[in-house]
Amino acid sequence: MVWNLDARIPVLSLPDAAGLRQALRAGPSAALLLPEGAPDIGGAVATARFQPFASHAVACACCGGRSPLAQALDRLFLERVRGTCPWFERVLALTETPDAAALLEGVLREDSVVTARFREDRGG
Repeated sequence: MVWNLDARIPVLSLPDAAGLRQALRAGPSAALLLPEGAPDIGGAVATARFQPFASHAVACACCGGRSPLAQALDRLFLERVRGTCPWFERVLALTETPDAAALLEGVLREDSVVTARFREDRGG
């Protein structure tokens, strides 16, 4: 028998707000990852927002040049483990453009801190 346990938090990329709302209603508890300027969506236990571009240089002292998307995922993770928000079992990410979806996919694959905490949810 083969066992495979991946305890990282699944992140589901959704291309529109309607799909995000539907996934949110389908349960289990979820946090939202929304681009700046997207309207608020109720029903999530936590929300983090990100800008779809790098705001600082690669060797920046405050963020080390990590993308705003990676930093938003960090905030969600820290809220979860510190208990400053209710526990969530997954993250639903609004990626309305192909560029936003590619950015999320890249962060989930290439950012070592994000990769240690989160995984792409391919099952929907």
